[in-house]
Amino acid sequence: MKIIFTFFFQLIIMSAIAQLQPVGSGVFHWNELPVKKDKQREGRKILEGTTAEFSYFEIHATTQEKDATPRPAHAQDSLEEVIIIKEGKLTCTIGDQTAELGPGSVLIIPPHEMQTFENTNDGHVTYYVLMFRSRQPMDMERSKNAGGALLINADTLTYTEKNERGTEKYFDRATAMCDRYEMHTTTLKKKGPSHAPHQHIETEIMLVISGEAEMTIDGKDYKGGPGDLFIAESGKMHGIANASDKPCKYFAFKWR
Repeated sequence: MKIIFTFFFQLIIMSAIAQLQPVGSGVFHWNELPVKKDKQREGRKILEGTTAEFSYFEIHATTQEKDATPRPAHAQDSLEEVIIIKEGKLTCTIGDQTAELGPGSVLIIPPHEMQTFENTNDGHVTYYVLMFRSRQPMDMERSKNAGGALLINADTLTYTEKNERGTEKYFDRATAMCDRYEMHTTTLKKKGPSHAPHQHIETEIMLVISGEAEMTIDGKDYKGGPGDLFIAESGKMHGIANASDKPCKYFAFKWR
């Protein structure tokens, strides 16, 4: 009976994965996301599907209220995760590393790494969770050689600026699921484009931190503000611009 149950459970999982659709280019507005809420947490599903590189890709956001009970320590077997803290402070334990991280801080969590997150500050904390499985076999040795789990405190990053365009570099490295994963922030001090429209093989995401942005993807224009997320599919011509006279800051990350 146990063997039969396991077989049918695997069939259900495989069927669900088979029904996933490619994530299309466009914008996801924070204020339009459906919210699931209980006394301790809020959850927002942003997207779920596939990309040119990933057989499974999900982004959601979690808000923990003050004194929320931490989830039990757990690890993902076949998914890698990237966490981006949107607001508040979160105490994160990944394997044997523990740090209290604030807005703009980022974590890379390889498969099999035990993890816990606890809100230890006076208000709520909100963070984005990116979960993904490569179409290629995961490579734990590659992840280990690149440094394994990574906890980046945004306060320790170096900001550089040229021609009213600022950058903070987070990482550019291999992971268990990616030959290369690169992340940085860009701050545009004045209205106008960051650079000329371009295209590349990697899927790319722009996550607006502050200000107003406008992104053109494959000839279509999209606007977004704080918390909104743009995604440009592999090979699509795209470009992003500051849409106002006030500074605009956003995360940019891509992978292959």
